[in-house]
Amino acid sequence: MNTTIQPDPSVIGGVPKAPLAFLPDPAAVLDKRAGRFAWLAGHGGNLAPYLRFLADLTGVQARLARDLPALPAPPPDRIDLARSSRMPPIDRSVLAHDPDMHATLDRFLAEVAGIEMPEPARLALSAVTAVGIADRHWLLENILSDTIPDDSVAPHLFVAAAVQLHLARLAATLDAGKLVRIRTGTCPACGGRPATSSVMGAAGIESTRYATCGCCATQWNEVRVVCLCCGSNAAISYRSAETDEATVKAEVCGDCNSWVKILYQVKNASLDPIADDVASLGLDMLMKDTPFRRGGFDPFIAGY
Repeated sequence: MNTTIQPDPSVIGGVPKAPLAFLPDPAAVLDKRAGRFAWLAGHGGNLAPYLRFLADLTGVQARLARDLPALPAPPPDRIDLARSSRMPPIDRSVLAHDPDMHATLDRFLAEVAGIEMPEPARLALSAVTAVGIADRHWLLENILSDTIPDDSVAPHLFVAAAVQLHLARLAATLDAGKLVRIRTGTCPACGGRPATSSVMGAAGIESTRYATCGCCATQWNEVRVVCLCCGSNAAISYRSAETDEATVKAEVCGDCNSWVKILYQVKNASLDPIADDVASLGLDMLMKDTPFRRGGFDPFIAGY
């Protein structure tokens, strides 16, 4: 493994004040992600079957993002309370019992049954579809708390995909200008953890870092060279499976012994915060041999 002890270069962003957040356009984000998964599957070696499965699964998410009835935005009083209390306007704590969340889950489970998948995944899908309401609530509550038990990863994957779809559609109803910064490593839209962060390459925000929520796909600005798990910048280093020029690295914190992937879209604009997290699974395998724990939440690589 290549290890870089020095602080990340090009620390200063390209703009004096970057926007706090970019809310998702769910169909566009998921269409692009499905395409990236499909491309990666063509270059993914041993990971190709799984990447192809995720391309199809994400394609179902994208189709439903266009087809499902529009969701209502959180009420104005919830938005005002969130701003004044520095809380996310989307209240995850109620969603496991929300009829709209269950309707999304039902539709997603029905639609995703039509894609090709390995037999163990098919069995997990059948099990999720057949569970009673108490178990369904348990599955949803785990995903909504960014927690997946190691002994039930497969059924949680399908529920997580439905939650991603629902939360992205909810986030799209918000006004980015009314979001407030909560704390380092916390999504200002739904309160979730980041899957990864990206050093952006788009015009106007070059070299600025944005974290991507593992559930609602909101991207929010974070200071460079700061741990997204504890907020410290005292003991940050970078590790990669390739060279110092790698476009995906592990940002490692020596204070809290955690790490989160950082993607350099400034070097490769096609990188996707979720798809390329999965495709760089080799980095996760290398980091397993270290004392550090993964801090990013991505349901598609839970259990690795």
